[in-house]
Amino acid sequence: MRKLLLLMALLPFTALAQPLDNPTNNPNLPGYQNPSQQRMQTQMQSQQIQQKGMLNQQLKNQTQVQQQHLESQINNNTRRIQQGELNPRSQQLLPNNQGGMLSRGNVGSVGAIGGGEQHMIPPKTNGDMLRK
Repeated sequence: MRKLLLLMALLPFTALAQPLDNPTNNPNLPGYQNPSQQRMQTQMQSQQIQQKGMLNQQLKNQTQVQQQHLESQINNNTRRIQQGELNPRSQQLLPNNQGGMLSRGNVGSVGAIGGGEQHMIPPKTNGDMLRK
């Protein structure tokens, strides 16, 4: 009974006792972080994890759509080849009469096709883009 009375007498003083500090986040130690900063950092990390998951899902969906599109193109081209629409023998080749890169007149002195002709690009001067 005496122990109980002694305990009851000391009970109000326990409310005045200093609370135990969290030893992992002591303001007197290096690396201390404010609890509000810790909360914000935790929230930002969870938000980054969530955004990373969303980006991975979007990438997965985009890759799947591209794969389906390529497969449909392959299937369509295969069908067109089987039906003769994409047969290179049945396609008409257009003539190259405009003096393009593959025509015989534009080969420089290196090639033997053009007969040794050499075509030089005129030098650029200021204002060339403005002249017609």
